[in-house]
Amino acid sequence: MTTPSPTPDEPARPLLTLLRDFARESRLPEPREGLTLDTRLESDLGLDSLSRAELIARIERGLDVQLPDTALLASTPRDLLALMHGASDSVDSERPSVDAATPTTGTRLDHPADARTLLDVLAWHRDRQGERVHLTYYDGDDRPHPLTHAALAEGAARVAARLRAAGIKTGATVTIMLPTGLDYFFAFFGVLIAGGVPVPIYPPARPQQLEDHLRRHARLLDNAGVRVLITVPEARPVARLLRAQVPSLHEILTLEGLDATEPLNRADWADPRPDDLAFLQYTSGSTGDPKGVMLTHADLLANIRAMGEAIAIAPEDVFVSWLPLYHDMGLIGAWLGSLYFGVPLISMSPLAFLARPRRWLQAISTHRGTLSAAPNFAYELCLTRLSDSQLEGLDLRSWRRAFNGAEPVSADTLRRFAEHFAPCGLRPEALAPVYGLAEAAVGLAFPPVERGPRIDCIDRVRFAGSGYALPVACDDPDVLEVVACGRPLPGYQVRIVDESGQQERPERHEGLLQFQGPSATQGYYRHPEATARLIRDGWHETGDRAYLAGGDIHLTGRVKDLIIRGGRNLYPYEVEQALGELPGIRRGCVVAFAARDARQGSERLVIVAESKERDPERRAALAQRARELATEVLGLPPDEIVLAPPHAVLKTSSGKLRRGDTRARYLAGRLFEAPPAPVWSLVRVSARAIGGRLRDGFARLPATLYVGYAWLVFYVLAPWVWMGVMLSPRLAWRWWLARGGVRLLHRLTGVRLSVTGQAQLAALDQSLVLVANHQSYLDALALIAAIPRPVRFVAKRELTVNPLVGRFLERMGTLFVERFDLQRSQREGERLRAALRDGSSLAFFPEGTFREQPGLLPFRMGAFAAAAEAGAPILPIAIRGTREVMPGDSFRPRPGRIEVVIGAPIAPQGADWEAASVLRDAVRAVIAAQVEA
Repeated sequence: MTTPSPTPDEPARPLLTLLRDFARESRLPEPREGLTLDTRLESDLGLDSLSRAELIARIERGLDVQLPDTALLASTPRDLLALMHGASDSVDSERPSVDAATPTTGTRLDHPADARTLLDVLAWHRDRQGERVHLTYYDGDDRPHPLTHAALAEGAARVAARLRAAGIKTGATVTIMLPTGLDYFFAFFGVLIAGGVPVPIYPPARPQQLEDHLRRHARLLDNAGVRVLITVPEARPVARLLRAQVPSLHEILTLEGLDATEPLNRADWADPRPDDLAFLQYTSGSTGDPKGVMLTHADLLANIRAMGEAIAIAPEDVFVSWLPLYHDMGLIGAWLGSLYFGVPLISMSPLAFLARPRRWLQAISTHRGTLSAAPNFAYELCLTRLSDSQLEGLDLRSWRRAFNGAEPVSADTLRRFAEHFAPCGLRPEALAPVYGLAEAAVGLAFPPVERGPRIDCIDRVRFAGSGYALPVACDDPDVLEVVACGRPLPGYQVRIVDESGQQERPERHEGLLQFQGPSATQGYYRHPEATARLIRDGWHETGDRAYLAGGDIHLTGRVKDLIIRGGRNLYPYEVEQALGELPGIRRGCVVAFAARDARQGSERLVIVAESKERDPERRAALAQRARELATEVLGLPPDEIVLAPPHAVLKTSSGKLRRGDTRARYLAGRLFEAPPAPVWSLVRVSARAIGGRLRDGFARLPATLYVGYAWLVFYVLAPWVWMGVMLSPRLAWRWWLARGGVRLLHRLTGVRLSVTGQAQLAALDQSLVLVANHQSYLDALALIAAIPRPVRFVAKRELTVNPLVGRFLERMGTLFVERFDLQRSQREGERLRAALRDGSSLAFFPEGTFREQPGLLPFRMGAFAAAAEAGAPILPIAIRGTREVMPGDSFRPRPGRIEVVIGAPIAPQGADWEAASVLRDAVRAVIAAQVEA
């Protein structure tokens, strides 16, 4: 006797009925046990984000409810049912979601033209127009949250206070794994105020994505050397797993209760230089081989200013954006650009847009938005989801620049979008295809202001065979439409070169696209091999193929996506788009690539297309239609058409196709593997993390043994040296004891010490100021070992908190000060000048602190003001190797070589502040030449 299947509760019947109808219409696979409340929408039915959005829209229309945006993340129908119980009734699809007034703009475009860093920009707006609304963020319930410049600065200062309390050091990398929201804005500037370097990544959306998310981002975070992770409370389990896989990750912070945190004082804000890192932008799909684009403050400001000039930004402009803040287009183009120029930003989350695309256009209509940007798929989504009746009430006459970039731009999308929204007042010339890349900050080419889209019609056969873009009539049967993506921004240059990268190609001849410009990155963070491939002879590779015509860039494909077959160059985009339109194939889920045939020694053209079709006869017919259409588009038949299940085609966080990874899955025979249940994903990730830690532990065993030995030697020697210093009556004796102890420590621990230039010190019998760079906690010990005669260190008074350390330093003649900046403390300055007049020599670390990254921090003025006013010469000292022997605050020493280079004395040329500044610059230049050599 069989047990009847359980009958769903009465409230669930309408939902399951609607879901069954949707599944039949969409030809979704039927689960073996039937469709129930516990059917998994992603793994059992194969719903992607766009399918989910369509399902949610049908539920709202059919069941007369309005679901929250989080319905897009529901795992099962049971989750949807729970959300329905808490949802509002009588959804009105025509009700505008956004109804707040646009923040008031000024009468002129006020912006910090002289700003040198992003913190200068924030401080400028806070000081001059602090109460002016900078942005308005709309949450999932469409509630507006206005944020003034002053509130942004205060919230960021609170985050900075938490980071400082967590021990963040200058130059340390901090990951921001937050959804779009006010906390994200606070966190980004909070990291900068604390002196860190933000590293944006996206948070996992659903448990089913957990394994892939962790696996891919662990390498990225390890490459970035991330010290702190800022995330939401719900992501703590994910974050702990990341900590297990990323040794550098020391702290996990969440931002709840931020209002109760005392903000960091303005005087304690970091003071970065223009050429310091502002943030690391990891390129889409680069987590397998992480490539973090290094962008300095100068890079970002140069790119923002160039884009503002290219679009003729004006005081009446309003930017509307749903773009994610972990992506350069949303972070730099939308937010930081709006902040710099002081134009209002209307912000919403990507989830809000995907749930109801009309919100984006409604926000533009309500706030009289003039600027907005999105990838091509967003314009397509508006076309498919907004019916003619939903256009009522939309006024798009104010929209003067609708930027389309970040993925290939479709000529057909441009035409249809212009036609569909013309009744709303959208001008065709508002559509603006653009081109950019993270290696240029974000923007590289924009079309001229007020010029509409330009579509180049070329001969497809001639182009595939020779790479020459021969213009033909747009109704030619062999026409290939290529969208012009604009001209280089002011101050930027582009060129097309041949495969060697040396010979420039003529107009309309395809080749490799290279660029130069003021925001061109210096390279990829901690990835010298990729950096070497990026920059050649002063030109940056874009990784794109293109041709120039009429001054415009015409993109034809990615270098790594090019397929060469039968002597012809084939690009996957057009055939992927064409097959995505076939009924039965999932749109946007088609990839074409070349796979080497080992038996024939040639390349095979393979096309993988996702399909929910399960009937064998219909699958065979669908594969045949796909083959015929691919042959028509490409001019030759593909070698293999693979109809794969949903989610077989991999994508990046921003929705771009991961062709290389999908190709690897195909070659490994894993295209038809079903995704594991979330609990098994968690188990597998945990096991992988534990295994990785065990392997790392064995690999680090020799280093760990050395650490134990080195500290044992230190603790054996330290008490004897400490007692000798405490009991010795003369400073010279105490210095001799400390110096002997340090040099013995070096020998016993295998750390080699070399000193160059001691003759510079011996030749002078007067008071000196010794100035050294700061790399590690070992720097003071290196100076003690290198300098044969006593000097008095100048140190922060905080070191006296530990009585053992404080008493030792006092006996060594150390002078304790509240600040190194003597301009703020005349009393401290007089003490130092008096010591110099009395014949003492002083030793300073003018950077005040150290960081793990190479390079010098800004020099503070204390040492140079004291030397100038006392007329004492300065000995510049360069220390090399201490960072490698004991990096950062890890307290894990390792054997190595330390070099101390003592330079020639530099005498002050006056006693005033200007002379001290000149002295500082001269000394810093000498030290930098040695340290950065």
